[in-house]
Amino acid sequence: MSPSHRRPSRPTFSRSPAALVETFQHAVGGMTGVTTRQMFGYPAAFVGGRMFAGLFQNSLVLKLAAEDRAELSRRGATAFEPMPSRPMGEFVVAPATLVAKPGELVPWLARAEAYVRTLGPKAKRTRKP
Repeated sequence: MSPSHRRPSRPTFSRSPAALVETFQHAVGGMTGVTTRQMFGYPAAFVGGRMFAGLFQNSLVLKLAAEDRAELSRRGATAFEPMPSRPMGEFVVAPATLVAKPGELVPWLARAEAYVRTLGPKAKRTRKP
């Protein structure tokens, strides 16, 4: 294969720090009706089949309504872009100061969960024969 026809290299992602994983698991562990599983190799929380929070490298991300995204942005949240120029709509990276305070983090997780519940369950994909 000539150099001009090679596939672009995939970005490499680092694992989430153990302390962040523990914080996340503890925070979502007490939430009713929430399931957790891996999403792209990182812990994530779901309700009705829709992700509302998860980890990505050393960040915690939340899916929030527009007014909550604006409010959290004033506190330092940024748009979640797993790859440059590829934002994931409605997701923000929670500020580290928020993640460091479970008493403040849990209410934001609850906001994310409540917002995703308003979207209803995720439709099941049908496979083509």
